[in-house]
Amino acid sequence: MSNLNAAWPAAARTEASHRGTAPLPRRAPAASFADGEQGSPPAQTAPRLVQAAGAALQHELSALRQRVPGIRGCVLATVDGLLVGQDLAWGCEPHDMAVLAASVFGVGRQCGLGLRQGAFRETSVRSDLGCFTVYAVTDAALLAVLSDDGLDLGWLHREARPVAGRIAELLPPPR
Repeated sequence: MSNLNAAWPAAARTEASHRGTAPLPRRAPAASFADGEQGSPPAQTAPRLVQAAGAALQHELSALRQRVPGIRGCVLATVDGLLVGQDLAWGCEPHDMAVLAASVFGVGRQCGLGLRQGAFRETSVRSDLGCFTVYAVTDAALLAVLSDDGLDLGWLHREARPVAGRIAELLPPPR
């Protein structure tokens, strides 16, 4: 085991994925939004965004996941990697998805700027078992969608882009 693995909790070290890579350490499950529907959010969420339109944001995320079979879950995150809201069916830690969305955004943003192609809009990372797609919602917010491998990305884009637009309308303007 590497030194990094030795620092992980024993429970995390015992869970091995099917590819032989070590899993990420697990945290306590996160609440969805600060409107009280599913509990209070953890301290590291973005409270100003959540309080603005928590129930409507939750509805948009849930409706997207239900409308497109093959979506495992959706998160709304800040470009800093803070979790704003989530609707996950199973298997993934929402805070991890928020951080990964911010990382993908950072690389995509630099590609667009470096190649003089303009601002970041979206990117997809396709893996053996699925796809992770990140959409720019505003300059400060991202929509990340985790899906199964068989999902048609064209269908996902047709459904998720309007959701990102509606979420942008729900969020408060930048200060």
